[in-house]
Amino acid sequence: MGQFVIKLPDVGEGVAEAELVEWMVAEGANVREDQVLAAVMTDKATVEIPSPVEGKVTWLGAKPGEVLAVGTPFIHLEIEGEGNASASAPKEAKKPEPAKKEPAKAEAPKAEAPKKAEPKANGAAAPAAMKASPALSAGAPRKEGEKPLASPAVRKRATDAGVDLRRVRGTGPAGRISHEDLDAYFESGDSVGAVRSVGVADTSIKEIPVIGLRRKIAEKMATAKSHIPHITYVDEVDVTALEELRGKLNAEKKEGRPKLTILPFLMRAMARAIADQPQMNSRYDDDANVIHQYGGIHIGVAAQTGAGLVVPVVRHVEARGLWDCANEVARLADAAKEGSATRDELSGSTITITSLGALGGIVTTPVINYPEVAIIGVNKMQTLPKWDGTQFVPRKMMNLSSSFDHRVIDGWNAAVFVQRIKALLENPAMIFIED
Repeated sequence: MGQFVIKLPDVGEGVAEAELVEWMVAEGANVREDQVLAAVMTDKATVEIPSPVEGKVTWLGAKPGEVLAVGTPFIHLEIEGEGNASASAPKEAKKPEPAKKEPAKAEAPKAEAPKKAEPKANGAAAPAAMKASPALSAGAPRKEGEKPLASPAVRKRATDAGVDLRRVRGTGPAGRISHEDLDAYFESGDSVGAVRSVGVADTSIKEIPVIGLRRKIAEKMATAKSHIPHITYVDEVDVTALEELRGKLNAEKKEGRPKLTILPFLMRAMARAIADQPQMNSRYDDDANVIHQYGGIHIGVAAQTGAGLVVPVVRHVEARGLWDCANEVARLADAAKEGSATRDELSGSTITITSLGALGGIVTTPVINYPEVAIIGVNKMQTLPKWDGTQFVPRKMMNLSSSFDHRVIDGWNAAVFVQRIKALLENPAMIFIED
């Protein structure tokens, strides 16, 4: 038998480190070639790391939330044959120690049925994760601090239902919990205890590690607010004519085309406005005191997913038509929701759109997507009475709430930019007329 050391691979051009989000295996587990070992995060993209060989996990080199440099050994496998680890490598000296201590752990005064089978595995952590699960259906929780293996979707579903995943029996590899396992748990009646009694004070405090996408979001928002002096400008837009045009185009659209939302029109209007004020399409390097003004317009579209906020990027909007923008927005939105968006698809924006209008907000104060200098916010559309000079008439109105980096964009220029977008949206034919 030999030891095979797997190092964190280069998960993207220019990426020097990545955060471990989740282990998909446990110590002592047998893995197949190409089986996913772990999920790591760079920027806001999650990358799965597969195993290059078949073997047995003997060592996990990090905990979820830790940041590892590319090339760092992060998992050891015991394999048939020679392996790739030299006899003098310090990591090999560490691996036998947990296995030697295993009998002592088995003799500890915890005479749980699953523990009796522990000597069959060489790892110390794996038997607890793999063998303890059969007893969980009887209500026995996992050990304190032991994290059940489950996908983010399963964790969210359990959280929403008030279920402690430590009490759920997992039937997947290394005790991994699936949606089917949750269904079985609910049907078993064991979940009744997860529902709190009415009128009983809840004094619990839940500690939630800020890791993965949530940590990336927190870091970026903190950087944006601490570095950028924001100025927010709000104006209302009469989108009655735009909505009439959008309705006609959707009614006559060709098969295979996505339904037009307001976003493609806004993107095209922004491209026209940026042609007059190119400073809006910039990134500010505040360390070097240099403004990078881009010719290509790469619009980030903030999208909420089950894991958190991500910003997929529609590149070169200046060269795209209305339907092309709509197709790309739909494609990227699907990729973001499925968690399959690549690092390149989630980076490189030069200006961003954020939309909370569907939730009913009429005014927002968007946080700029650092290191950009502008963000355009779309608010709720509603029918309001407007005076036309002789009478009140119903008009479809929508606010644009937009923030700018006041170090780069003066208030006057911010207002002119929004007014230009407003004029294009209120007279949508102008969006398609070449200057």
